[in-house]
Amino acid sequence: MKHFTKILASATLVAASAFAVQADEFRLGLITPPPHIWTKAAEAFGAELSEKSGGAHSVGVFPSRQLGNEAEMLQQLQTGALDMAFMTVAEVSNRATDLGSFYAPYLANDIAHAGRILRSDTAAALLEPLPAQVGVVGLGYGMAGLRQIVSRGDVSSSADLAGKKLRITPFTPILDFYNALGAAPTPMPLPAVYDALANGQVDAIDMDAELIWVLKYYEHADTIIQSDHMMFPMVGLVSAKVWAGLSDDDRAMIGELMAKHVDSTIDSYIEKEAGWLEQIEGTGKTYTKVDASFFGDAIDQWNTIWSDKAASLEKLRAVAAETE
Repeated sequence: MKHFTKILASATLVAASAFAVQADEFRLGLITPPPHIWTKAAEAFGAELSEKSGGAHSVGVFPSRQLGNEAEMLQQLQTGALDMAFMTVAEVSNRATDLGSFYAPYLANDIAHAGRILRSDTAAALLEPLPAQVGVVGLGYGMAGLRQIVSRGDVSSSADLAGKKLRITPFTPILDFYNALGAAPTPMPLPAVYDALANGQVDAIDMDAELIWVLKYYEHADTIIQSDHMMFPMVGLVSAKVWAGLSDDDRAMIGELMAKHVDSTIDSYIEKEAGWLEQIEGTGKTYTKVDASFFGDAIDQWNTIWSDKAASLEKLRAVAAETE
């Protein structure tokens, strides 16, 4: 890992005044359900850590928000009450604004291009300030699929989304995007989405192909729009306070293994995304493929807002151009 040494040094400086931690079994929290790729990667990380440490360390994986939502888990990481998490970069970007650059509309041309951006040195460098800014150590990126739109009603243009209650993940970049579009973005936790779409509490949802298919959100949809409008990164995190209590050898081992398993999710989505989209298209629902022009001037509005908010945006755009 090219940036692991820098991350380690930064985290160690921040944690110098923190307390030592004695923990043979680490707790790792996620919001994703047990069948989800992120959860499976967390379980694989725990199994390999136990093996490589000769049983000295193990990981208890807590999916489906068992330890709280992401904002609550991030607070627990900051205090050392939670050891580890696989978390959306979205939540972390609420406290580390530069990470919001990943959500630039159409930064990535496709799912494989998104993976190349996340594996760049520029992306890795954005993790270095996290110990000081947020109180966590970021050890590597994973991702979910590109974002799509599922609607209860017919949608032939973005104007049909104006004023519609559209479920989003609660973070600023996507809120700004749908506000610019004229929709009514409605933050909602993942477990509530199926029923909310079924009973009309929301009119549409912003979601990736895996969950549209696996959790059957399409069942309550009239229209599925394959827009691929935004990537959705994940980051493997360790509490900086917990990190301070680890030996150098344990830090190296945990850092290497967590980076490996979060990165594996990138390959999983690159391999499976097209198949999920084909299955969704085969459900008989109205299925429309659109490009950036569908969103009108909402993309330009987002770019204007975030060019002032995130200094890293132009650097990531340069990486995107280099890795096309």
